[in-house]
Amino acid sequence: MMKNNLSCGLLYFLFCLLLPPLVFSHTHGNPATEIVDILNKNRTDQKLHNLNDSPGLGCMALQYVGLCKGNCTDNNVVNCKPPEDDFVEVFAPNCGIELPTFGTITGHIVGCQRKYLEPSLAFSQILIKDKKSLSLLRNKSHTEVGVGLVGLHKKGPFFWCVLFTDGKANSTFVLENRGAGIKQKKGCYSGSNTPCSRGQKHGVSSSNFFFMCYVFILLFKLL
Repeated sequence: MMKNNLSCGLLYFLFCLLLPPLVFSHTHGNPATEIVDILNKNRTDQKLHNLNDSPGLGCMALQYVGLCKGNCTDNNVVNCKPPEDDFVEVFAPNCGIELPTFGTITGHIVGCQRKYLEPSLAFSQILIKDKKSLSLLRNKSHTEVGVGLVGLHKKGPFFWCVLFTDGKANSTFVLENRGAGIKQKKGCYSGSNTPCSRGQKHGVSSSNFFFMCYVFILLFKLL
């Protein structure tokens, strides 16, 4: 009886210990892509067409905020403006954008916050917080959008960037080999299948998963 109680207690302990990482790995995705979804919902509510989620623009947005890391004021204002030439000479090559497809960037929104905010809050409190940004969001000439997000370290500050273009969808800012060669170490950008990284490991590896299954099987045999 005592053996069974001990096994049950150990099983419950492991369940409580391992459940949070499992749940987090399931819900943890790409906040940059979520921002695009929220942005398009806002446009739909205004009876405007959805914007195509461009990985090329998203990657350049990530490059933009990556260059601005450390330039967030106490009032959560991004004190950074990279030269326009950097888009062609630095951001595009780093992302592997096919230069003949480089189009016109018709607008951008940049924001920062000392702490991380969920996409819905980041959208309303950081990116679209005044009439100027709202007007840019609802511009009828936009066709594509890309979002980048990066954190300086685990505690912030965090930087968001939204880039817009009026080029032909899926024909501008095209990534070479669909972005397969991009080595994304920190942050994330919309349109990418790579989960967002804040410099820390998330989720549960396959080896850990099989180990957990093995432990559970042994414990059930003891019951």
